[in-house]
Amino acid sequence: MAAASSRIRLDLNSPEFQDVFFHLQADELKQVVASLRRLRELDWNSLHRHTGFCWEGLEHLKAPNGTKVYSLRLSQRIRAVAFRDGEFLRLISLHPDHDSAYER
Repeated sequence: MAAASSRIRLDLNSPEFQDVFFHLQADELKQVVASLRRLRELDWNSLHRHTGFCWEGLEHLKAPNGTKVYSLRLSQRIRAVAFRDGEFLRLISLHPDHDSAYER
């Protein structure tokens, strides 16, 4: 487990993320929450090496801070779109239709 100061901090405050998050079915919600818990235990290097999250850059998008935007798998079916802002992973949107994460 990563030291508390180097762990990824999550920002789930995006209205677009929350609109989908609060409407997930119970089984989907459990899977996403479990993945978010796992993310909080990782440091940035571990996230980049972690094969389960399938961290992928989205070349066609830029974050509000000008950095790259990424897609990551939170369940077999659900992906999130996010970007790094310092120690925060800011989740922009959640996509129950796995492929829609690439269409933004």
